[in-house]
Parts: sequence; C-alpha cells; structure tokens
Amino acid sequence: MIQDGVMFVCFLLAFTAVIAVVEKKIGGKFFKYVPGIVLIYIGAALMKTFGVFSDSESVESAYGTIRGLLLPAMLMLMLLQCDMRKIIRLGPKMILTFFAASFSIIGGFTLTYVLMNGFYAEGTWKAFSALSASWTGGSANMVILQGILDVPENIFGYALIMDTVNYSIWVMFLFWLVPLAGKFNIWTKADTSFIDQMTSELEAGETAKTEFGFVELIGFLALALIVSAGATKIGERLPVLGAAVNGTTWTIIIASTVGLILAVTKVGRIAGSMEISKVMLYIVIGLIASHADFSQLFQAPVYIISGFMILFFHGLIMVILAKIFKLDLFTMGVASLANIGGVASAPILAGAFNRALIPVGILMAVLGSLLGTYFGILTSYILSSF
Repeated sequence: MIQDGVMFVCFLLAFTAVIAVVEKKIGGKFFKYVPGIVLIYIGAALMKTFGVFSDSESVESAYGTIRGLLLPAMLMLMLLQCDMRKIIRLGPKMILTFFAASFSIIGGFTLTYVLMNGFYAEGTWKAFSALSASWTGGSANMVILQGILDVPENIFGYALIMDTVNYSIWVMFLFWLVPLAGKFNIWTKADTSFIDQMTSELEAGETAKTEFGFVELIGFLALALIVSAGATKIGERLPVLGAAVNGTTWTIIIASTVGLILAVTKVGRIAGSMEISKVMLYIVIGLIASHADFSQLFQAPVYIISGFMILFFHGLIMVILAKIFKLDLFTMGVASLANIGGVASAPILAGAFNRALIPVGILMAVLGSLLGTYFGILTSYILSSF
C-alpha cells in the first residue's frame, strides 16, 4: 500500500505514461474503441479498490495540491486554441445550430434525470452535470466540473462509463447517417450552397503553426502554472454564489479568460500548448480515478440506459428543429458531435461528408471546448433543483 504522497504522485505519473506510450506505439482496434484515458481511469480505480493507494494525510495532501494546480493550468492551455475571430466566421446558421445541440443535450439530461431519479445513487446530479460538460465540450470540461462540484469518485466512474459506451454508439450512428444525407436534406428542404463558400473562407484564414521544442514547452509550462496559481489565489477571495459558483469556479473562469485573451495574440499561434495540456489531462484523470471505488459497479446498467435516453431526447429535438428550420444533415451531425465528441471526432465526421469541411468540424469543436464548462454549471443548477 502506498502511503507517501510523493510516491503516490510518481507512481500515477508512471502508470499514465505507460498507457500513453502503449496507445501511441501499439494502437490497434482496441484503443480505437477503448481510449487510453479510459484505461487510465479503470486502472487507477482498480488499484484504489484493491488497496494499492491509502487514505493517508500525505496522499490526500498531494492529491489535492496537484489536482488543484493542474486543472486551471490545463484549461488555460487548451483555450489557447480558441481564437474567437475564427469561430465567428462560422456564420450564424452553424453557430445557432451548435447552441441548439448544446441546449437539447442539457434538456435530455434534465428529462432523463427527472424520469429516472428514483434509480440513481446519491450525488448523481453532480456526475450528470460533469458528463453534461463533456457532452457539450469534451473530457477536459468534465474533469473541471468534477473539481468544481466535488463529484463523488464512485459516481464519477459511472459518468465515465456513459461517456465511453453511449458516446461510442452515438458516433457510429452519426457516421451511419452520412450516406443518407441527400435524402435527409430533401426531407428537410435544406439549402446547402452556403457550406462550400464558408469552407473556402475558413481554409483561406488558417495559419500554420511552427514546430515546437524545449523553449516552447518550458514556456507554456511556466505560463500555465503561474496563471493557475494566480487564478487560485484570486478565486479564493471572491464570493460564493449558490451551489456551483465557488472559489474553484472563479479560478476556472479567471484561467479561461486569460486563455481566451492570449488566444488572439501571438501566443495562441505558438505550437506545443495542446501537447502539454493533454499530459495534464491524463495526470488529472489518474488522480481522480485514484479516489474511486468499483465496488458499486453493479449500478452501471442504469446509467448506460440513462445515457441512451439522453441521446434519444437530444436526437429527437434536433430532428424536429431540422424540419422546422430546414437544416441539412451535415450541420446537424457536426453540431451534435462537436458537442458530444469534441475535437477528437467532429472533424472526422465533417471529413466524412467532404474532406474540405474538416476545418468546420475543428472550429465547432473548439467552440464546444470553450463553453462546455459553463453548460455543465448550468446543468448543475437545473438538476440540483430536483
């Protein structure tokens, strides 16, 4: 049993590194359906369940300190990719459809939670809020909400299972719909002529990033950590508002603001920030999982069923909106996956329609990563009222 905080952190770092290396070097179909980040969670949670990690004061102190430092640092680095000037160029139709997808997902969580509330473990509203942040932004947003709401690690594990199982099936479903785009567009009477014009404008505005090395990596690491430390100090002094807006929330908002400001400067055009933020994401997931316990995993089927219900409500609302406002399948599908799948899958779906449309998928996914945390906070306000 590991009782020393330093050994605890080093052991987790080594474990996450092994998973990352195996995923990159070996890959294969297994990692296509079970991402490395999920394996990290499962592995660390199993180690906690079987007593590898203790609850000593040293371990708990290291856990709180490292997680509290890396969360805002990770978010700030990820938002360096969010140049708002490029996102605005998507046009009102794409942006409004994206928001429609976001709010339909929040509506799906609300309806499902109300209908199934009697079957859930205590604290599920917090886990659903964190999952909502993921399904309107990405895994990083989910981790941030876990920190803000202090989601119980056991329940957070169910949310991660939903994020893997339900998400994977939804992605396959959307790809299955691609060949049916023509029939769908005829049914909704959609006009798709704007897509070609918008894509050419986006591609013309893309700026290639330079290669990165030691200077860029140490620079981003120092910047992220100092912003995180400063945001934490300021956030602790700001007022608490309700159940969701606390010191951690203010810290995240401050770090987000710094990231967005820097994204429109020369700093946002320097490569390397995404790589460092991904390292931080893997470490934070490992830390969270190290406090989980799989002894209650028998409740997982209820949560997987709930995940399908959420996606059903989301899909139904989107189809109704498509028919009313004459929206095309490309816009609907990419808007949905930009929320639920993020940068990892939205560009791939966009490319399945047309290779030239990949930049559109990227920009819509970036918009999701920007707003997912705030959509998750909104969901927490709604679900906590029931």
